[in-house]
Amino acid sequence: MREDLTRDLLPGPGEGIDPVEMARRDQRKTLPKRFYKEAGFEPVEQGFGLVLDGRPALTPARNRLVVPTQSLMQALVAEWNDQAETIDPATMPLTRILNSALDGVARELGPVRDEILKYAGTDLLVYRAGDPQQLVEDQAKAWDPILAWAQSEHAIHLTLAEGVMHVQQAAAALTAFERALDGAIGQSPTALLRLSGLHVVTTLTGSALLALALGTGHLEPAAVWQAAQVDEDFQMRAWGVDMQAMQRLKRRQIELEAAALILAHCPV
Repeated sequence: MREDLTRDLLPGPGEGIDPVEMARRDQRKTLPKRFYKEAGFEPVEQGFGLVLDGRPALTPARNRLVVPTQSLMQALVAEWNDQAETIDPATMPLTRILNSALDGVARELGPVRDEILKYAGTDLLVYRAGDPQQLVEDQAKAWDPILAWAQSEHAIHLTLAEGVMHVQQAAAALTAFERALDGAIGQSPTALLRLSGLHVVTTLTGSALLALALGTGHLEPAAVWQAAQVDEDFQMRAWGVDMQAMQRLKRRQIELEAAALILAHCPV
């Protein structure tokens, strides 16, 4: 019986977890048959470990697949038990993120945190369209309340820019964001997975502020996704729906929802 997490399917150490690239890779592979009858879990020193037919499950880097809370493990077990005759990684976003966290992020905590901070300096919510007027209004309606919350709650005052012209954010604003981010990550045993979840949301949306709003409980996942898709929604209303683009967006939304699940079940 295979005890690792199907190395040929799931991303290995240092490999990205972009859902679009994963979809392309999935299409090039024949999905393997399900090699276990039942997934479950057992208490371990670091929390709860996934077991397949009673045997410990390992990541591609051969780390034990362990999470700090029972509620998150129950969600992971459900993901594995929901597999049918074959194992389809497209339906296993939680496994992919956890695999990346344990094999990759755990070795690169500082660089991953720094990447989120870089997004804050060029946040999606800051760069606004100059026209058409409807898009200008859509962006303001969706994004201005989040910026106002960031300023009032965390003293993060970001300067808006129009178009693609770069604007240098004030050092005080970036310092305030850094302080808020560290608070959202925390220092408990859940910090690794919280950092991983925040990083996934940031890269999927292009907004560190949206990740912060989700990680602190200010916004629900659906509201975060809606705010991140303002430009795409406008383009689809203007030019019609592109089915391939919709499929890519759906995969990203599923990934975001998995990251949100991790944040919800890994309190600070």
